[in-house]
Amino acid sequence: MNKKINIFLPILIAICVVIGILLGNSLNKVQTPGFTGFTASKSNKLSAIVDLVSSSYVDSVSSSDLVEDAIPELLKNLDPHSTYIPASDMQEVVEEMQGNFGGIGVQFSIHHDTVQVIDVVSGGPSSKLGILPGDRIVTVDDSIIAGVNVENQTVLSLLRGEKGTKVNVGIKRKGISDLISYEITRGDIPIYSVDVSYMINEVTGYVKVSRFAEQTYNEFMKAMNKFNKAGAEKVIVDLRGNPGGYLTAVIRMVNEFLHEGELIVYTEGNSQPRKTYTASNKGTCQDKTVIVLIDEYSASASEIFAGAIQDNDRGIVIGRRSFGKGLVQEQIPFNDGSALRLTVARYYTPSGRSIQKPYQNGNDQYFMDIMARVNRGEFQVADSIHFADSLKYETRTGRTVYGGGGIMPDYFVPADTTGYSEYYSKVVQKALVYHFAFEFSDINREELSKLKTAADFETFLNKRNIMEDFIAYAASKGVKRDNNGINVSGKIIETQIKAYIARNIIGEEGFYPIILQIDHTLKQAIHISQSKESLAQLLAVTN
Repeated sequence: MNKKINIFLPILIAICVVIGILLGNSLNKVQTPGFTGFTASKSNKLSAIVDLVSSSYVDSVSSSDLVEDAIPELLKNLDPHSTYIPASDMQEVVEEMQGNFGGIGVQFSIHHDTVQVIDVVSGGPSSKLGILPGDRIVTVDDSIIAGVNVENQTVLSLLRGEKGTKVNVGIKRKGISDLISYEITRGDIPIYSVDVSYMINEVTGYVKVSRFAEQTYNEFMKAMNKFNKAGAEKVIVDLRGNPGGYLTAVIRMVNEFLHEGELIVYTEGNSQPRKTYTASNKGTCQDKTVIVLIDEYSASASEIFAGAIQDNDRGIVIGRRSFGKGLVQEQIPFNDGSALRLTVARYYTPSGRSIQKPYQNGNDQYFMDIMARVNRGEFQVADSIHFADSLKYETRTGRTVYGGGGIMPDYFVPADTTGYSEYYSKVVQKALVYHFAFEFSDINREELSKLKTAADFETFLNKRNIMEDFIAYAASKGVKRDNNGINVSGKIIETQIKAYIARNIIGEEGFYPIILQIDHTLKQAIHISQSKESLAQLLAVTN
């Protein structure tokens, strides 16, 4: 019995502490017989129990450690998106949302147990000192990081640090026998939200947005200004895989496409009065057709963007049903540097729909919902998705849309599995495309560096018969040649190889135009963008 008490009582204590913090109630103290100086609360028994254990428990208990462990368990009883951020994780969270961190300005990959520089941030600390793509980082200060099974997080912790601080790195460069030593003063390194933006054809701009952070709107507007100068009439906004972020960022972005007074989104909660966000008539893209790409990993702010465009009949949504996160979190800081991210409201699209999917059956089932969609065949057939009539809403022009579980696209694009084979599966499991592309880029860097566009890489690599080189490489890594599998999956593999090689040398503007060849959702968007039909006619087809 005493053993059970020793196990469960500290957990109960921690939960009590957490609830006491959240409630913040002051104690109405009364004298408790048997414990001199101890007072109990009539209004808050939990806080009283904490006081009791602190003054009288048989063993010493680290309240702070128990609280840290217990808070996440407590929040599981609320909703899947109320979460606790420990002080140790706050720096990374802040950097992610602010869009920059202190570092040396390199992108690296760990290949064959060696930290290899993939790219150098233009104008960053490493670039100014002459560190080059292809360099190997062997030492950081007094730590050897080559050949010691180093992990990404370890390297990040060594290279990142407060702006203005110094770090010494030892670099191994091809053709030079000795290590090159650099003393690098860390600077602000941007974390970009817009992965790429370019004109996909003469009249259509394409922009890929990976998150909604403090700088996302500014990055997005740079892309829009580039499209305006190029004469773009249509814009494809790719939000696939975008998990969301700041509400302010998405509202400002949607505002660029809507007319004055049109509703963007509204929020409301049990303790939060309704807040309505409408367009201001300052949008610079009101004359452009907008096409939004979403998938099952597009969530939160991504769904606000897609829902506002869809409900106002302002553009076309293409892809697969989005994640279904319609809850608004507010971040509440604590004195120790940690924070509580608490759900305080739901958001509603202009038609009045909440797209939050159910979470009453627990967090595990909630986050496994995507696998349930796969098992139902939803990734292949749109008609496998069933919504109740009670979740039916209408857009501004009377088209039917549904709430209760994500944004349904106007044009459904199934997941493409036609190029999958057992050979391809083995290649993916060993990440052979990535490793081969890296080694090829590294060996041929001098020659590849003369290429400037994705088209240049296509031409160069087609002459090299890159697929045969890869098949031999895969065989050396234990994946034997399989002609049937290669016939089925060869196009996918070859396209990915070319795209990764181009990315290694010239970045995302090399990658995306090549990977487009096997991106069926984007190809569908381009096809629709080239249609001679009006937006109203295209939307009428979907209803």
